[in-house]
Amino acid sequence: MDIGKKSVQLHKKFHGKIEIASKVPLRGKADLAISYTPGVALPCQEIHKNVNKSFDLTWRGNTIAIVTDGSAVLGLGNIGAEAALPVMEGKAMIFKKFANINAVPICLRTQDPQEICHIVQNLEANFAGINLEDICAPKCFQIEKKLSKNLQIPIFHDDQHGTAIATLAALKNALKVVNKKIEKVKIVFSGAGAAGIATAKLLHFAGAKHIILCDSQGTIYKNRKDLNSEKKALATLNLNQEKGSLQKVLQNADVFIGLSKGNILKSSDIKIMSKKAIVFAMANPIPEILPLKARQGGAFITATGRSDFPNQINNALVFPGIFKGALQKKLKKLTQKEFYKASCALAQCVKKPTKNKIIPSIFEKNLAFKIANSI
Repeated sequence: MDIGKKSVQLHKKFHGKIEIASKVPLRGKADLAISYTPGVALPCQEIHKNVNKSFDLTWRGNTIAIVTDGSAVLGLGNIGAEAALPVMEGKAMIFKKFANINAVPICLRTQDPQEICHIVQNLEANFAGINLEDICAPKCFQIEKKLSKNLQIPIFHDDQHGTAIATLAALKNALKVVNKKIEKVKIVFSGAGAAGIATAKLLHFAGAKHIILCDSQGTIYKNRKDLNSEKKALATLNLNQEKGSLQKVLQNADVFIGLSKGNILKSSDIKIMSKKAIVFAMANPIPEILPLKARQGGAFITATGRSDFPNQINNALVFPGIFKGALQKKLKKLTQKEFYKASCALAQCVKKPTKNKIIPSIFEKNLAFKIANSI
């Protein structure tokens, strides 16, 4: 039986993957009087006097919302709110398992950015953070920017920043193995959506100077007329303003980062890259090029987003720890500074990186807490 069929059976058997459980006993009237009425009135009054006490007197201080409109779910596309719920439940499960954080899936039937912001702003009283998830570009940038400005709790779009942090961590270790410096390498991206743009920005923050992004129309360069503001801002990182296809600009590239779609590269495309090339083909479920074919083309280090190949680069390595740190420190914002620190902590979890081990497993002991303590 394949994984998909097993997954459907599991979801049907358990009616989903998460539940709410009580922390306190409810054995009789005395317990009821303390936990509910009339005893609960005093905590209510305390919070009314100072709303920040809600972080200490309720579950709010350790609870985040996972918010999606279902417009960009995995590689499935715009499948809507109800169909997105299994993914959000899975993320909630990971939050609880690896960081002991309560996470509540909130799948919205609206896909209007203004309405999404309005709903989330009115939910702020319930949560200590917001994890935006599976919202398509470019509206995900607008939503994150507006919510970060208007809310007093951290906003984290996992498809952007979780992917960026994990990718930078893996790249830092891969560059150690091949003895190259991030400031010197030529990095080519396939994919200029939410994940690609955020990852390029974080790599530039970390010191990368030569980054060429490619979208469905080819390379991104200054004078292209169809660029949105996010792409336009990164066009200057194409140092020589190279034009043309992805395959063309791979010439002498040190690093390929794929955040697009499967089976778009051949072994012959990798052959024109530099010696000891690094290939991160992270499209799911089918990578841009399979690791074996990449190695046949001369790639020295390969990574994917899948668990059945070495070097899985997955944002699940990141989001439990990022939010654990943000909640512990009661941060109101998350910035590139925190993302960079988290990436360094994640990279340092691999003490002696090799070509087959540049990123830790999600099951590494205390991984989330190591990231949390770094920010």
